Amino acid sequence: MLMEKKLVKIGEAAKLLGTSPDTLRKWEVSGELLPKRKTKGGTRYYDVAELLNLGDEDAPTVCYARVSSHDQKEDLQRQQEMLETYCAAKGWRTEVIADLGSGMNYRKKGLNKLLEMILKKRMKRLVITHKDRLLRFGAELVFALCEAQAIEIIIIHKGEQPRFEEELAKDVLEIITVFSARLYGSRSRKNKQLIDKLTEVASEIENDHVTGTQD
Repeated sequence: MLMEKKLVKIGEAAKLLGTSPDTLRKWEVSGELLPKRKTKGGTRYYDVAELLNLGDEDAPTVCYARVSSHDQKEDLQRQQEMLETYCAAKGWRTEVIADLGSGMNYRKKGLNKLLEMILKKRMKRLVITHKDRLLRFGAELVFALCEAQAIEIIIIHKGEQPRFEEELAKDVLEIITVFSARLYGSRSRKNKQLIDKLTEVASEIENDHVTGTQD
């Protein structure tokens, strides 16, 4: 007697694959992953055995994009468009993970999702525009995890991206701001003076970089 197939709704299916329901809907539209059954009301059901047995050829390519601050949202959009265009030219099924936060912050939502997909081997390859888009320091550890899981790593641009010094200054300023607030208190005069001085230094680094670029 054949065992009845276990079917789960789209939310549980997304969790099993380490992705989101919206991504599964996108794959359904493209024909890359279809639900086993779909009711007249639109409820989707997926075969658990089929999901868990997805081979490497069926696993998605994950693109990771990141910027440090809200005023760089246009740059984030450009990164995503570049990654999607690159992967489309290769004919890869892709999922884009975008983060907004410092390259020194290891607790970003998108980064945590990416690490979970790597550890569960729910992806075939990782594509980023520049190495420091992943993390300012520690990217090699993520790369090592990918290599251990036989996940391919592709960095589109090997060199440092523009505005490197500016973003690095902002990242360092963010770290010092947090520590100084804890040390002196967020409203203390000493803390304000320190932050003002650091902001001035960061601005000088940014201006020097812009001037150097124009020369």
